[in-house]
Amino acid sequence: MANLAKTIVATGVSSGLGFEAMRQLLEQSQPYNIILGARNTQRAKEAYDALKYDRDANPVTILPLEMNDLGNVQSFASQVQQHLQSTKLDYVLLNAGITGSAAAGPTGSKWCEPFVVNHLSHHYLMHLLKSRISESKSRVVFVSSGAVRMVPDEYIPKLEESVKAGAETDGRLVYAITKFIGLLGAHWWRRELGDKATVVAVSPGLIPATGIARGYDLKLNHNSSDAKSPAEGGANVLRAMERNDLPEDPEQIFLTSWGEWWPKDVYGQSLDKKLQDQFCPSKEQIEKEEGLAA
Repeated sequence: MANLAKTIVATGVSSGLGFEAMRQLLEQSQPYNIILGARNTQRAKEAYDALKYDRDANPVTILPLEMNDLGNVQSFASQVQQHLQSTKLDYVLLNAGITGSAAAGPTGSKWCEPFVVNHLSHHYLMHLLKSRISESKSRVVFVSSGAVRMVPDEYIPKLEESVKAGAETDGRLVYAITKFIGLLGAHWWRRELGDKATVVAVSPGLIPATGIARGYDLKLNHNSSDAKSPAEGGANVLRAMERNDLPEDPEQIFLTSWGEWWPKDVYGQSLDKKLQDQFCPSKEQIEKEEGLAA
């Protein structure tokens, strides 16, 4: 009998918002084969072991993944391919994200850690899984943020300098800029993959109860009218995986936390194709700059 389980490869789902999304997914009647990357695999295993779900129908594979280390991302992608073998890859969920300053670059990178985690590592992972994504006609979900609107116009020409290691960019702005660049990446992959995949960006909403602000002294208002619970945020992420009412305009890819497709003028700056190309280097370029073996 054919395997009816749908396969998802995910980052950033070992805790917080991403974990909540997977918890809700595992409660559905549709079975899933989940392959996730986690910085602390033992802690992730304990978290998933504590959930009640049909383990025979819903296998969960936890692989080591450090999103601030592109060499580790390369190893993760290799292990994913080994686990997939000939299995169709239905979904790629890119949820990992951090806040923090631009003070230093991880593993000697010229880029600050939030840029590496929030954009570059996901972009590199997409390159490494590109063939499987195209063959499977996967749906790729980039978890974005309403913070993409917070990047001042005067920063657009100097985005690159703002996210280099050692830049003095304010930490709150670093998060907004790196999520904006991540949205540039979503648009770039939508163009690159064309009709071979479906690419969606989604804002889960303001989720004060997650640990997203731990990398910077950032206080999130739990009483804000925009604040949502982790359960609501997780449901918003899943909505991006399930919605089939995609707009006719291929550039209208951003699903809001209230379930509407944002008009393009809200994120118009991210539609600049030259800007997208600037921050979306080839696999070979990344490996050369980071000193990685192909």
